[in-house]
Amino acid sequence: MFIRRLELPARSPASGSGSAALPAPASRSAPIDATPAILGLPEAGGAVRCVACAHRCVIKPGRAGICRVRENRDGELVTLVFGRAVAANADPIEKKPLFHFFPGSVAYSIATQGCNFHCDNCQNWTISQAVREGRSISAPFTSPASVVQAARSAGARSIAYTYSEPTVFIEYVLETARLAAEAGLANVMVTNGYQTPEALDLLAPLIAAANVDLKSFEDRFYRRVAGARLMPVLESLVGMRRRGIWVEITTLLIPGLNDQTSNLESLARWIATELGPETPWHVSRFFPNYKLMSLDPTPVSAVARAVAIGRGAGLRHVYTGNVRDGDDDTRCADCGERLIQRSGYNVARTDAMIEGACGSCGKPLAGVGIADSPMADVPAPVGSSH
Repeated sequence: MFIRRLELPARSPASGSGSAALPAPASRSAPIDATPAILGLPEAGGAVRCVACAHRCVIKPGRAGICRVRENRDGELVTLVFGRAVAANADPIEKKPLFHFFPGSVAYSIATQGCNFHCDNCQNWTISQAVREGRSISAPFTSPASVVQAARSAGARSIAYTYSEPTVFIEYVLETARLAAEAGLANVMVTNGYQTPEALDLLAPLIAAANVDLKSFEDRFYRRVAGARLMPVLESLVGMRRRGIWVEITTLLIPGLNDQTSNLESLARWIATELGPETPWHVSRFFPNYKLMSLDPTPVSAVARAVAIGRGAGLRHVYTGNVRDGDDDTRCADCGERLIQRSGYNVARTDAMIEGACGSCGKPLAGVGIADSPMADVPAPVGSSH
């Protein structure tokens, strides 16, 4: 297995990638650089197996994996996106969404192109599916050190690897995360959860938290909509928790595809049982996008039903995601006292929370950096308990 210390790459022109034969360099407006990748195993006939994600693609020479950004060059696995950030923004951490990780803080978010899923509903498809769709994205080289400096200048508490799937640019994640940790910044991922145990072993010492899309509890949905399977996601979620990564879950409800009561009941029970009842679950509305433009937006009532299902399954922190006037406040897992009040991305602790715990019953609020978060203070509303 190719596991090496990552250095800033010596960059050279390379062709694009695809699941079929690679297009000629002339088909792109600018060359894409290739950098030696990690997590590659040699196979017969010059092929290489990429073990960064659960697809475990066997890639023949001159071809790319499902993600289209990890490629076989003369029997060696390379990445085409090291340092090629196509998006960089300072975001509220709640936008990830991570509600129990330094609430009220700023996360400096970066992404490259490429994804190991091809979800029909992808809201960031212009980034994640750029190569698959034949789109060219300008991405000047941005070193890991430059990302860390930009994060510090933005007043960020963490760097988030997000928008597309960070597993496919794991080399960039690891080198940036190492420098971020040395600078006192935390690292978080927003991910589809399709990492291998080999990848998690490398990520866990550096990644403090992850929001994972648990898209459905039916394998059929994963195969049909995302081009993946359910079980590797479940295994990765358990693996993250066992390795000490704080985990929050997001489920986007798509009408007629994954919003069935039985599916949501199974999903919520699994979270409560396997990850713990204090694992936050964010339930979001679908809006028509990418290849699912013909569907209607998710009714608000469907989100409310899912929230009720989650709480009925024993989950203590269920949030309504992108619902106007939804209930995104955080309450004590034991007595229900309101501890954190949210309005959009405005976040404030109530006087019912004392040093990261409930002042009424003493129960600590599950999460990371709760007591050290930069939230403002507001009085606890009257009648704040459930």
